[in-house]
Amino acid sequence: MRKELLEDIGEKELINRLGKFMPKDQTSDDCALIKTKNENLLINNDSLVENVHFDDITICPQDLGWKAVVSNISDLVSSGSKKTIGITISLILPEKTEWVWVEELYKGINKALKKYGGIILGGDCSKGNQKTISITALGIQGELKLSRNACSPGEIILTTGIHGLSKLGFMILNKNNFDNDIPLNKRLIKKSIEHFSRPKIYPHFLINLLKTRSNKKITRIGCTDSSDGLFQAVQDLAIASNCKAIMNYEKIPKDKDWPKGDKWDEYYFFGGEDYKLVFSLPKKWARKFSKLDRNVTEIGFFIKGDPSIEFKNKENNKLLKNTPFKHF
Repeated sequence: MRKELLEDIGEKELINRLGKFMPKDQTSDDCALIKTKNENLLINNDSLVENVHFDDITICPQDLGWKAVVSNISDLVSSGSKKTIGITISLILPEKTEWVWVEELYKGINKALKKYGGIILGGDCSKGNQKTISITALGIQGELKLSRNACSPGEIILTTGIHGLSKLGFMILNKNNFDNDIPLNKRLIKKSIEHFSRPKIYPHFLINLLKTRSNKKITRIGCTDSSDGLFQAVQDLAIASNCKAIMNYEKIPKDKDWPKGDKWDEYYFFGGEDYKLVFSLPKKWARKFSKLDRNVTEIGFFIKGDPSIEFKNKENNKLLKNTPFKHF
């Protein structure tokens, strides 16, 4: 009898099975919450592995350092962190790795920390066959608790920006061939490469949430980031919150030069590494929030039903046949 392999069960099922060894709901979000007498802590760990998440052809070490920090802080923010304390860094590197590569990596790490807060607290180094950067980030829990399982039927689904650009930047740097009848102008090419190489985090998310909150009794909202793509983010919210997501294709924010077509819709919804926030709010709060910040867009709503995604326009449901990014 063939033994069960990780490629058979996939990442989500692996996490579900590992959750049996942990306290209840410990794996429902990317960050772990540690309660203390003063301020509660949020802890996140994210790893980037050579030839899985990066290679030397598509990204330079300084940009890789930046992205390694951003991927962690994005998870902290999507869990309600109001401040990043710092990070620890574990490196696994082949012994033939040049020192200048490591130096440039740390320059990128420090640039991101200078931009978004936090310091390097320590770490570990080891020899291995593939370059691996594993970062553990620590943040301070803010007034609002953000979690994937806090969405409710009737709430509006929102996102903090445009998706798909990082995927396009990755394909451009990989010299992918595009259809000859779909021209990509210089502005879109430049913007996409920037989104892939130096992704940005929403700067005033928690502040604007508190500014627009009229009911202070609400202390939890549903939220995640789109590191694995917009579709996966909405699906994670729906599953964790046990409700159905209805997405409005017509409201999805796209770059003005984004090409049309089924393939480009696939890049948009399933691309990943955009690090935008995807969250839900009660209607009144959602309208106030999107009015305060024009970069925030309503893209759908939650209803009672089996945890799933459906488009308001049934013709767009063919998109759902695509597969999100898999680590195994």
